[in-house]
Amino acid sequence: MKPNEPRPPLPYANPYLMGVALGLVLLASFLILGAGLGASGGLARCAAWAQRPVMPEHVAGSEYFGAWGTSPLHYCLVFMLGGVFLGGLISAVQARRARVIMERGKRRSRGRRTLYAVPGGVLAGFSSRLAQGLHLGAGPDGHGHAADRQRRVSGVHLRGWLRRRVVCGEPVE
Repeated sequence: MKPNEPRPPLPYANPYLMGVALGLVLLASFLILGAGLGASGGLARCAAWAQRPVMPEHVAGSEYFGAWGTSPLHYCLVFMLGGVFLGGLISAVQARRARVIMERGKRRSRGRRTLYAVPGGVLAGFSSRLAQGLHLGAGPDGHGHAADRQRRVSGVHLRGWLRRRVVCGEPVE
């Protein structure tokens, strides 16, 4: 290897060992905080915080965002979301796998991929909030690609929300 040549990425970790480690992190999260890893809750609170300076009356009057008070970032899931992000970033940098890429098919342009990914991500996020959270197993299962996963996750959460409201008779919050 030449001195200026980039070093190859480190090998992947044992998936079974990492699965056990992820399970222990999730268990610790439930035992210590009483909640799961909660990415959708943390992101929703960040959205409320970002929206407050622009439309304070709207956020305060919102049944959803307004219930969090004047400081929505003072919540454990926001800090957990930041910790998970930073931990993943540090891990990727140390393993020499950090890079900005857009996964797409050979016949898809970047614009077309973005055109499909953004609405799909918004739908997945919205439906996960309707179902009051995103199931941890939907992300790290290693099956499928982002667009297919977004459709599957959105459908699962929308069905879960409908079941809770229609079949179980829970009131809409």
